[in-house]
Amino acid sequence: MGRHFEVRAAAMQKTANQKAKIYSRYSKEILVAAKNGDPNPDMNQSLKKAIDRAKANNVPADVIKRAIDKAKSSADESYSSARYEGFGSGGGSTIIIDCLTDNANRTIANLRACFNKAHAKLGVGGSVSFGYEHLGVIVIQYEDEEAMLDALMMADIDVRDIEVEDGYMTVTVDPTQLDDAKTAVESLIDGVKFEVLEDKMVPNETVTLSGEDLTLFKRLVTLLEDVDDVQNVYHNVENIDEE
Repeated sequence: MGRHFEVRAAAMQKTANQKAKIYSRYSKEILVAAKNGDPNPDMNQSLKKAIDRAKANNVPADVIKRAIDKAKSSADESYSSARYEGFGSGGGSTIIIDCLTDNANRTIANLRACFNKAHAKLGVGGSVSFGYEHLGVIVIQYEDEEAMLDALMMADIDVRDIEVEDGYMTVTVDPTQLDDAKTAVESLIDGVKFEVLEDKMVPNETVTLSGEDLTLFKRLVTLLEDVDDVQNVYHNVENIDEE
């Protein structure tokens, strides 16, 4: 199963708007983890893992601190997770949207507006996700596949795939072992920088769009990523980065 598009996806996380979205996403995850348990990461493994992933994705320390402080305060914020699935305007394109929301009615209304503007269609639960696999994904600058496989096997990690392209290695593992895999990679490579460290819904097959279908699908993704409640957007369009 090819994972090369994951490397290209890592290169997309560069602009100020994209960084702001990443910061917002991890702030919410940290806030939820802190409010659902002890705000001390030494006493709350879910919070510790959320912080570790935020740091690996270059979220600044002050953003992390503000999220924890917010959880400690009397701020009455409560988020619930929700997943939505849908279809692009043509060519077999599909999309999955994960949200954290404090108002489900507002969220679904905003998502419907995005789909309508892109001539796309919301589906029911399970209508799309059956064509995706839930994986832990790591992308780093590294090329020694044998050394990486040995390190992960020694740590009893369920390795699904390792691929190298243009100096970047993409490692996919069982999503429940992503944090253990991170530790194994750090033990192998001193000072490693993670380009991607996330659990993702990865499509089993990708499609290539052209013309208006590609334009509309790009519009859909852009509109969805601008919705505050949206945490992650996954899709199966191989060539979405084409101009």
